[in-house]
This record gives sequence, C-alpha cells and structure tokens, in this order.
Amino acid sequence: MSQTQPSLLSVVINCDNFVVSNTKTTPEGEKLISWRLSPEPSSPVLGLLRPSVVAQLKLETSELWYFVENAASPYVSLSASLDTPSKRTRAMKELCERWRDIGLWPNQIGPRKWRAEMYPIFRNPFGKHDAPVSEKGEVETGDDSTNYAFMMERAACALFGVVTYGVHMTVYEDSAEGASSDTQSYRFWVPKRAQTKQTWPGFLDNSVAGGIPSGLGIFESVVKESYEEASIPEDIVRQRARATGVVSYFHRTTDGWLQPEVEYVYELRIPSSVPLQLKPSDGEVESFELLELSEVEARVRAGLFKPNCALVFIDFMINHGYITADNEPDFLEIVTRLHGRFDYEKW
Repeated sequence: MSQTQPSLLSVVINCDNFVVSNTKTTPEGEKLISWRLSPEPSSPVLGLLRPSVVAQLKLETSELWYFVENAASPYVSLSASLDTPSKRTRAMKELCERWRDIGLWPNQIGPRKWRAEMYPIFRNPFGKHDAPVSEKGEVETGDDSTNYAFMMERAACALFGVVTYGVHMTVYEDSAEGASSDTQSYRFWVPKRAQTKQTWPGFLDNSVAGGIPSGLGIFESVVKESYEEASIPEDIVRQRARATGVVSYFHRTTDGWLQPEVEYVYELRIPSSVPLQLKPSDGEVESFELLELSEVEARVRAGLFKPNCALVFIDFMINHGYITADNEPDFLEIVTRLHGRFDYEKW
C-alpha cells in the first residue's frame, strides 16, 4: 500500500472523533450537561445536552422538565410525573415534532432530515435490549421495570446525545471455499447510497445496514434490512448470517451534534454454489458492485465509505487476519477504538 494513502487509524479517528473530557467541555468551549431519566441524582444518564438545547428546554412546559444548575454536576431530567415509558414517549414525540414544525435545528430535524422512525432509549446503554416487540413496530407500555425507558424520533437522537443502535452486515463471495479459503479469494458486495438519502448521499456503504427501530429485535432488523435494501431472501439470511460482535464509536458531526453509536455486526458468506445477486429494492441504494478486498481497502482509505461503514470493514479485516499486529503499526489503537464505551463514566 502506498505510503501516501491515509492510515487506517486516521479512518477510524474520522468516525470515532469525540472524547468526553473530565469537565465535559467541547474543544470550542461548550459545556455539556447530563440528561437524566428522572430528578433523582442517582437516576441513569441517558445523554449529553448542548447549551442551546438546554436553553430551549427551559422555555418548555415546566411540569415536564427538571433542572439542577447549582451543583457540582448540573443536569437536566425528565419530570418525575413522566414515570412510565409510554408517558415519556408521548412527551418526547410532542416536543420533537413541535421543534421540527417551528423550524428549530432544520439541518438535524427539519422536514428533509426527519426519519419518522422511533428509536429505543435504554437506562443502561450497555444493558439488555428489552424494548417490547410488536408486529406493527410500535411500542407503548406502562411497565417501568425494564432497561427500556422510552422511544424517540431517530433524527432527534443527536440533539439529546443518546446512544443509538444499528445492524451492519458484510456480504461476500468466497471463490476458494473450504479449509483453503483466505481473504484473497473474497469479493464483497458494496452498495452506493442513493443521492436522495438524508445522510451521506452517494457514499459507499456496507452490504446491508440500518438502524434498530423500536418494536424490532436485533436479528429481525438484519432480516428486514437485507430484503429491503439488497433483495436478499429471508431464508438465506436466517440460514447463513453469522453474528461477529459489535463496533462502537463516539461520533461528533460537523455541526457539533453528538452521536454515540453501537453497530451489531454480521457476516454472510456466499459460496460459489449459491447464486445470489444483490440489487437495490427500496430506493436507499443506488447500485451494487462486487469488489476484491484490496479494492475495498483502497476505497476505505480514500474516504469513499460512510465513516461508520469503513469501521465495519476494518473490523472484518481484523477478524479475518488480513490486518494484524505484525503488519499494522497502529493495531492496538485501532482495535480498542473500534470497541469504545463513549467515556460513559464521565457523562
């Protein structure tokens, strides 16, 4: 690989680009405020709020928000009256839709950015995904004894700095097969994102990728996205998809919004005996290419991939022994940054 090409570590840092300081202050001097589930100081921290969001919340209905400002660790929380997931969901839905309609932060939650997709929020971001599952993908519950706290609009999650979750699957052909298989025999199905996408239009993506909405389990999200985005039959996904772990990173957008994210990672190996042609289905993908591993790596280094998708490919290359401690000088730094905790203890 040419020495003039960007390092893989720089590709990782381009996505995992934010570190929470001990004072919770951004490089530009913004003081981030903890967002707690309820007024008790021991209540779980759900996210990190920027000053502009805190200022807007102070203009909202006082019965729904609680502020602690004169403490060593100031915080904002939902009111104690919002004591069930369904109550919190309704309050957040009304708030976010109203902010959208009056034109607040249009580059984040304006009509063109709005996803109309609800994401689950958990008390412990590293805990169990136990949001109730329904056939319609809608969750309303009065049970407040689980890790699931409520759900909110996908586009608004970055305004509140909450952890979000997705699934990414790498689909590849293996021409060698059997015990002799190695990464040199792999060819990867790589999609180009449609120019109409709300985020990262025209960038390269993982074979299958999408968020995990409320009402849908992790693997069921893989099955759903596989058919909708890549026309992969359900039976092939259920028989051949293999979970390989997670990739987690703390991304801060160019506008300063915080996006700590966890991606559940899967692989689908296609032997030559199984004919499978990935093709766009729902309009989110413009086209697919079948690329050799060396070409995928070159495009990853060139910044042609959506940043988090580049991380998933790097993780694949590590898991399959293509990137090792012997051939990559930044190996340990890369591996640890691919599996971060968002400095959660400082929130």
